[in-house]
Amino acid sequence: MKKILMVATNVDQIGDQQTGLWLSEFVEPATEWTHAGFEVTGASIKGGKIPIDPNSYSNELPRVWDGVMEPIHDTAKLTDINPDDYDAIFFCGGHGAMLDFPNNNEISALLDHFKQNEKLIGAICHGPAAFVGNKDVNDSSIVKGIKITGYSNEEEQGTGLAEAVPFLLEDELKEAGASYESGGPEAEHVVVDQNFITGQNPQSTHRIAEIFKEHLS
Repeated sequence: MKKILMVATNVDQIGDQQTGLWLSEFVEPATEWTHAGFEVTGASIKGGKIPIDPNSYSNELPRVWDGVMEPIHDTAKLTDINPDDYDAIFFCGGHGAMLDFPNNNEISALLDHFKQNEKLIGAICHGPAAFVGNKDVNDSSIVKGIKITGYSNEEEQGTGLAEAVPFLLEDELKEAGASYESGGPEAEHVVVDQNFITGQNPQSTHRIAEIFKEHLS
């Protein structure tokens, strides 16, 4: 059974806005992958229950999500994770990821392991913030020379939070040496390069889940 480590944010506030995980960016891939027979483990830097951005769901959640949310009710701490146990890692989005994913030693170590061992590395929307400031053992950017996507500057401006976030993700990914691609605002867009699979926005979640599954199968 293939095992996927899904990493979510612990941050529940950005400026005066309540934030957290963008729920569909965990649940939609987790649903796809568990139905395919993969094992999903939820993880975060601090562990425990993951805050969910209230803008990412209504009071009525799809029934197909029943049971799939369990891994984010009590996530494992990254310091307790043995990367040898996993075939792939996936960084979920939500604005909270912009605060706790960058410049993190545990994330750097995990990314270095998955990159050096040519295991799948995925990220969606703000999830590629995990590639900002995190380097391999040679002190080189994890995504230097890699084609990737993530939430665009134009999309961030449209949220009204561009002044609240610590940086614009598109700019920082380019600064890290990545070859950034955008499919346009709110357009489904997934980029595959080497062992990296990235999606631009929530609209890309289902497609990235399918592509990730195909590469793991």
